[in-house]
Amino acid sequence: MAEDTQGTDTPTTAPINVPDKPALEGLEAALTRRWLSEGTYKFNPDTTREQVYSIDTPPPTASGSLHVGHMFSFTQTDVQARYMRMTGRNVFYPMGWDDNGLPTERRVQNYYGVRCDPAIPYNADYQPPAQPAKNQRDFDVVSRQNFIELCEELAVEDEKVFENLFQTLGLSVDWDLTYRTIDDTSRAVSQRAFLANLAAGDAYMAEAPTLWDVTFRTAVAQAELEDREVAGAYYRYPFFTEDGDKVFIETTRPELLAACAALVANPDDERYQPLFGKTVKSPLFDVELEVKAHPLAKADKGSGIAMVCTFGDLTDVTWWRELQLPTRAIMGRDGRIIAETPEWITSGAGKEAYAAIAGKTAFSAKEAVVELLKEAGLLDGEPKKITHPVNFFEKGDKPLEVVTSRQWYIRNGGRDEDRRERLIGRGKDIDFHPSFMRSRYENWIAGLNGDWLVSRQRFFGVPIPVWYPLDAQGNPDYDNPILPSDELLPVDPAADAAPGFDEAQRDQPNGFTGDADVLDTWATSSLTPQIVGGWSRDEDLFAKVYPFDLRPQGHDIIRTWLFSSVVRADSLQDCAPWKHAAISGWILDPDRKKMSKSKGNVVVPTDVLNEYGSDAVRYWAASARLGADTAYEIAQMKIGRRLAIKLLNASKFVLNLGATENSVLSGDLAVLTNPLDRALLAQLADVVAQSTKAFDNYDYARALQLTESFFWQFTDDYVELIKDRAYGAAGDPEQASVLAALATTLDTLLRLFAPFLPFATEEVWSWWRNGSVHRAEWPAALEIPDGDTTMLATVGVALSGVRKAKSEAKVKQRTEVLSATITAPEALTAQLQAGLADLKAASNAREITLAVGSGDLTVSDVALAPSDEPAKA
Repeated sequence: MAEDTQGTDTPTTAPINVPDKPALEGLEAALTRRWLSEGTYKFNPDTTREQVYSIDTPPPTASGSLHVGHMFSFTQTDVQARYMRMTGRNVFYPMGWDDNGLPTERRVQNYYGVRCDPAIPYNADYQPPAQPAKNQRDFDVVSRQNFIELCEELAVEDEKVFENLFQTLGLSVDWDLTYRTIDDTSRAVSQRAFLANLAAGDAYMAEAPTLWDVTFRTAVAQAELEDREVAGAYYRYPFFTEDGDKVFIETTRPELLAACAALVANPDDERYQPLFGKTVKSPLFDVELEVKAHPLAKADKGSGIAMVCTFGDLTDVTWWRELQLPTRAIMGRDGRIIAETPEWITSGAGKEAYAAIAGKTAFSAKEAVVELLKEAGLLDGEPKKITHPVNFFEKGDKPLEVVTSRQWYIRNGGRDEDRRERLIGRGKDIDFHPSFMRSRYENWIAGLNGDWLVSRQRFFGVPIPVWYPLDAQGNPDYDNPILPSDELLPVDPAADAAPGFDEAQRDQPNGFTGDADVLDTWATSSLTPQIVGGWSRDEDLFAKVYPFDLRPQGHDIIRTWLFSSVVRADSLQDCAPWKHAAISGWILDPDRKKMSKSKGNVVVPTDVLNEYGSDAVRYWAASARLGADTAYEIAQMKIGRRLAIKLLNASKFVLNLGATENSVLSGDLAVLTNPLDRALLAQLADVVAQSTKAFDNYDYARALQLTESFFWQFTDDYVELIKDRAYGAAGDPEQASVLAALATTLDTLLRLFAPFLPFATEEVWSWWRNGSVHRAEWPAALEIPDGDTTMLATVGVALSGVRKAKSEAKVKQRTEVLSATITAPEALTAQLQAGLADLKAASNAREITLAVGSGDLTVSDVALAPSDEPAKA
């Protein structure tokens, strides 16, 4: 196997080349060019599975607008990727672009002025208009393949913007590993997986009640639902028993009265028990229907008895299915009441009432029914105004309807207890970070009420790869679909003739017809590990990366992307698709509200990157733990920028003192003669050990906190304490000791900070080392047998006490201390004694007396030289 040594440390000592004025400005562009040209982050395919760390990177919707959420979550993934690379793993870190879905369809339509119609033949010479028409009615109508080509053309430009952002941010992606969810490869993989599911019995077609968006004219899956609070009202009116008694119901949807199939009450409700099994007649439409008992009916809701319509909501679907009610659908796919009077309405009065609502929208039909009830004196009292949750498509703006249609489904445990338990078990095979996010996955599975609806009545997307033979009367035989061979994929049944037929036989008796639907975008996105990992095309690569090590994503799409990916992996590979799932939180605005385009509170990332720099933005993102919703805080970015600048300046100071690569300790500690130097490195070893443990637990925020805290103690205390020794004032052995400590600490800090501050650390690394810090090894904890990990903190507190006394006396810090007393517990005075020489030199003190006492360390009796007396040489 070829060794993966590109960019690592080399034995040749690099010359020291420290700039006079280190700066962060310009580092992103210069270092990005260098990393790309040198292939710093390239995956080495000549590898084994044990060496690989593979990441199932979320493919952003490139047609969407950029926002700070992209920087936040992608930085958190990148930090982990950089750590793994430094530990010696061969990191497989791809980038995909999700251009298969409604956002892309809308953008392409409006940008070019075109509409997709799969029935239109492909035109290889098509060119969109120079300027799109102002009215959508005048848009060009093009084939699906032409539309996909326009999508890919526009996506190239959109993706350049994203790629530039991510490179500026310092993502260590291998930019040779990219894909689009609508390209030929992705479409072929998506169709191949669907056909494999179909062959295994995991995909099937059924005619059933389906959630339907009347605006987009498409079916909607349970995972795409969104509850929104809307204003409504309860309308109270009676049904009539055979004896003429009134049975009042209360409903928010009187417009569906003509679709009523039964009344339902709770079996324990004594008020309605005498009615169970008997019939009542509906008002206005005079339709007889039965009164049924069902435990889902709530005795304390409304009048306690409900009108079951086919279909008002998902509860109606449950009652219809379990009570085996007749289907009496009146709502069309266009959101309007069907024009033809249904066969179950037979009376003259009923037909006249129906004519008053035929062809109307749900809203207008409601108004018409309420008016008819009023005119008939049947509306009991005024409507009771309420606010209640209503199902919407997450991208829609009108309430969903439930219509009956023929759709494709993939089995997901919604109707199969054994499969449900198996999928919960797959979740237990995945380490969730944070661990409590697993409960969201399990709760979603527990709440499923049906299989995954994957067909969509859209023009743009991955076509369902199925044709149907037509009989002599031209009727499709849905039970015997025509399927393509693997080498034909990807196919478009709306444009390609079915195997064994020619185009002239399309939609002709004894010919064929193509399935007009496309797959839900999640049906393709759920296959990102298979798409980028080479499944069904490069099985050698797939074996090296799959199951993937990491799936990073937001918590809001656990129910969609994460769950659907597990469903596909379970059926296709019989395993979980990844070993770890890193779940990011949301970005909140200063009012602690989620940032979203619809709320108008989104921040454009390029502005903050330009103002504060990438390392500063990464610091903010990496300071947040996985799963935590995090406020967008400029103040935190300013702290990150200050840290990066301090790293440049402190490194310059250390290197200018004479620290070199040769000073870095690797094993022999004999040069460390000073207790403070040994204490520093012992404390650093503890930081390395704890940071490594934190990273291994996907707690990168803890690793950053540990490293940053040590860094400030190093610069504020240690560097100030050892300046005299570093300049040689205490002799060569003491100088060699401090230079070894400085060089080793700087070397280790650069490695510890590298995942978080890739630009500043790479810049400093180039001043005194060969190769890239990002290909250097993760630091190992040096064992310092007699190192005191708390000594530096104690001596630092003492130094601060002396400096505070000078500040309170309003004299310069270089003013000589004639004498001072430091009182501390015995253990601390022993530490102070060991560091006394450095303490006296740093505080410019002639005499410091150490006294043993109880309580906290205190500095007292500070006698300062007169201000006109020269400072001690």
